[in-house]
Amino acid sequence: MSKMDDLRKMREARYEAAAARAKQAAPKPATAAKSERAPVAPAKPRADAEAAPAEGMVPADDQAPTEELCGHRNMGGRTCTREKGHAAKSHRYS
Repeated sequence: MSKMDDLRKMREARYEAAAARAKQAAPKPATAAKSERAPVAPAKPRADAEAAPAEGMVPADDQAPTEELCGHRNMGGRTCTREKGHAAKSHRYS
């Protein structure tokens, strides 16, 4: 018997085993449809990112508040530098 014949037999045996398992397993009822799921709350910004000056203090010129950023985080932990509510589909991370 050749190597290819052995491979073919193994593949057919796997296929038959999978077909037998599929016949035995009862179909599971859907527990929750995608549209029935509860809405996900937006992520809260970190407290240190919104550190506001104490009451009565005036921020220095170099610490002047800038426009708010999108704040979307990618899997690597980088944050989006575009303005908040940007219309662009992609984010710019830094």
